[in-house]
Amino acid sequence: MHLLLQTTLTDERNLPLIGMGALALAYVVLRPMMRRKRDPLERNVVQASMAQQRAVERQMQNLLVDLTEMARQISGQLDTRAARLQALLDQADERIAQLRQLSGAAPVDSPQASTTPETSASAPVSIASPMHAEVYALADEGRGAKEIAARLNRPSGEIELILALRTPKA
Repeated sequence: MHLLLQTTLTDERNLPLIGMGALALAYVVLRPMMRRKRDPLERNVVQASMAQQRAVERQMQNLLVDLTEMARQISGQLDTRAARLQALLDQADERIAQLRQLSGAAPVDSPQASTTPETSASAPVSIASPMHAEVYALADEGRGAKEIAARLNRPSGEIELILALRTPKA
């Protein structure tokens, strides 16, 4: 048998069969190694997705900066309007106190009404700001609150409040 195997292996006619068998064996053994799964995050895909992620992060950071700036602006506008409203309320309280003193009514204890009868009777109430003077001048020309607000680029409610707090001319 051994002799038969040697003659079979050395026979030149069987060499192509032996070669085909070796190739088949190598294919069966190496096939699982060649069929490895492809990584979904290959280098090109990783670079593209990382670039997209960075772009999205930059956009989000820009939006956050814009939102922060907008919040600061709105906060500043609200603070300014609150201060103006407080000034108008203080002015209204002073005028109410002056009217009560002029009409002879008992003054109401108000921390903001700190005028003396001598000053309020002899001196007219001063205009709070140059804008008030401009509003009063436009009102004296016969313009309405909405028209004045549009011309001065101010809210119509603010103009109406300024006109409502105006003391009548003597």
